[in-house]
Amino acid sequence: MTYEFDAELWLWQARSDSWTFVSLPPDVADEVLDVAGGRSRGFGSLRVQVTVGATTWRTSIFPDSGRKTYVLPVKKAVRTAEGLSAGATARVHLVVLDG
Repeated sequence: MTYEFDAELWLWQARSDSWTFVSLPPDVADEVLDVAGGRSRGFGSLRVQVTVGATTWRTSIFPDSGRKTYVLPVKKAVRTAEGLSAGATARVHLVVLDG
């Protein structure tokens, strides 16, 4: 399953750490859940390969019941390489590896 979409980076702060994510659009999240939801791993995660700009990496997406979607963590090395910060919009190419 391959998807491409634009998404805004947002910051989640927990205790002393902060994490940067993008949320999958509802239509993409619904399709991912329909096709691969039964094959999820710990915490409902699914393995993915992601490309933003010229940077490609592997990570996992996680269900977020509050937002009713999956969220994708965007690590600092990617944000630095692509000149991104919270509030910026990124073009995301996502391949679901589970399923």
